[in-house]
Amino acid sequence: MRGGPALSLLISFPICACAPRTEAPAPAAFALDCAQPFEIQSARVRAQPHMVAAPHESAEPYSFYSADDGRTSWLITEPGAPGHPAIMMQSAVGGAVKTAGCRYGSQKGYDQLMAYLDGLKTWRR
Repeated sequence: MRGGPALSLLISFPICACAPRTEAPAPAAFALDCAQPFEIQSARVRAQPHMVAAPHESAEPYSFYSADDGRTSWLITEPGAPGHPAIMMQSAVGGAVKTAGCRYGSQKGYDQLMAYLDGLKTWRR
């Protein structure tokens, strides 16, 4: 029995069909630019592709957003929050969580906000 090009194509097609498909990775989160005004920077956070907003907790004066790959999260303060206005970004890097932020309000309030986020790193249910 003789094969030929058609038979070799027929045999190789199922192998190719089973090859793993690679998805394009989610775009990297932008770096915070604290020289940008609060309103512009917070709009940039919210407008990023692959962004997931957490349900808003009425008792907390913050909005939380996360990249859908789970590697980066943002906290944007609302009026009444310590340090408002401020934007914080947490990134998972090498098994650790790193926090960066832009302080537009008081240093004391910003320090409270940083302590709050640091406390969330170790919180367990």
